[in-house]
Amino acid sequence: MILFPAIDLKEGRCVRLVQGDMAQATVFNDDPAAQALDFERQGFSWLHLVDLDGAFAGRPVNAAAVDDILSRTTLPTQLGGGIRDMRTVEGWLARGVRRVIIGTAAVRDPEFVREAARLFPGRIAVGIDARDGRVAVDGWAHLSEMSAEDLGRRFEDAGVAAIVYTDIARDGVLKGLNIEATLALAHAVGIPVIASGGLASIEDVKRMLEPDCAVLEGAITGRALYDGRLDPLAALALIAARAAAAPPPVRGANRA
Repeated sequence: MILFPAIDLKEGRCVRLVQGDMAQATVFNDDPAAQALDFERQGFSWLHLVDLDGAFAGRPVNAAAVDDILSRTTLPTQLGGGIRDMRTVEGWLARGVRRVIIGTAAVRDPEFVREAARLFPGRIAVGIDARDGRVAVDGWAHLSEMSAEDLGRRFEDAGVAAIVYTDIARDGVLKGLNIEATLALAHAVGIPVIASGGLASIEDVKRMLEPDCAVLEGAITGRALYDGRLDPLAALALIAARAAAAPPPVRGANRA
């Protein structure tokens, strides 16, 4: 399991929103790169970045802050927000982002996602942000008629590296991950799924380590880290201990 610390960028600063509402932004760090470096020192293995302004504008807005993060840390990063065309995909990957997350365009232009996944294998993820089962677009400002599972199935054979599934109703409110909906999506598709929205405490990390969640790639954590509800060292130690205790894979088990 990978625990992804989130850095959401608004006007060049590290913030957290409540249910995607830009009017409810709490600034946690004026220096996002310093925050990223802190996460690296704590032992995290990935970073999850979101260009919030870009999600609403439909184009990159916080590129300077992202560049600063990439120059000051060595952690692989995945980034979403405002990625609507191939030029933007190519631009972020050329800057050093390991994996880009396509959300709104996955609903409106699925062929773009397929082409990006073909051109950049292993580096394209799909962001599925849902409210009451319906997929939201344009920085969560509008709801489509598509369900999360239908959108996930659309890319079943596209070579997408991962799906980041966010329950908007839980995002930023510390009510716990929506494990039921996340697992339903994971079982509906063959693409690795990352849980997002609502991770509140070490109990959520423990839940992610239960056997039924082994199908998930990991989870994203934001506000719980920033306000001290989740001890990063304790969470990472728990994950490492569970990984060490897991039985090794059986060599040749899939051979005829």
